[in-house]
Amino acid sequence: MLRVLDRVDFAVEQGRFTAIVGPSGCGKSTLLQLAAGLLAPTSGTVRQNGRAVEGLNRSVGLVPQQAKLLPWKTLAENIELPLLLSHVAPKDRQRRGREIIAAVGLEGFENYYPHQLSGGMQKRASIARILIYGPELVLMDEPFGALDAQTRMLMQDDLQRLWSREGSTIIFVTHDLTEAILLADNVVVLSRRPATVKVDLAIDLPRPRNVFEPFRTQGFTEIYDRLWTVFKSELGQAVLSRREES
Repeated sequence: MLRVLDRVDFAVEQGRFTAIVGPSGCGKSTLLQLAAGLLAPTSGTVRQNGRAVEGLNRSVGLVPQQAKLLPWKTLAENIELPLLLSHVAPKDRQRRGREIIAAVGLEGFENYYPHQLSGGMQKRASIARILIYGPELVLMDEPFGALDAQTRMLMQDDLQRLWSREGSTIIFVTHDLTEAILLADNVVVLSRRPATVKVDLAIDLPRPRNVFEPFRTQGFTEIYDRLWTVFKSELGQAVLSRREES
């Protein structure tokens, strides 16, 4: 049996934005699946608000790498779907839908279908579909990885604004160290597989953060250098391990 995680232990405080980075294949997505109750740990316990996660965790929302909007539903219908499944009254569902659509900057596109939307717009809709029902914890699995550089920066800027507005607790998996520093309150760096926590560093930078010119932010370079020193050593070890396996 492949051991992916090895005594990984860290806490996420309510209302904070935590980013997780690490080498490819180290178990970042596995951590999110454990938190969502989609996987069960072979040892140890995943807890939320002091309660063990056993089975599907309905108090979290998972934003996957791909938007996965239903192609036969309009943007508004896709975003309102969680409230429809929860039997929220149509009037309340539509009101909340209008609020969250405005918050993600998609006003005027309510009746468009997914194929009529750009990649960035689909990603906004995917995030809005989670935020509309206010989960206790939002899990995001490299949500901007497939976007072009310009759209990615715009989405980063949108997300930090939305997070500030909604007050959500977020765990954000990314392979981009700069993205992690710009968005998060703290960054957890994982080792190569089987993953351990190499460092859990608080990011003491003022908000809102300039995602377009990060290196102009005072203190950014020092934090980046500190985390990169840890991260690059794990990348090197991961490459060496793959060569030995081959």
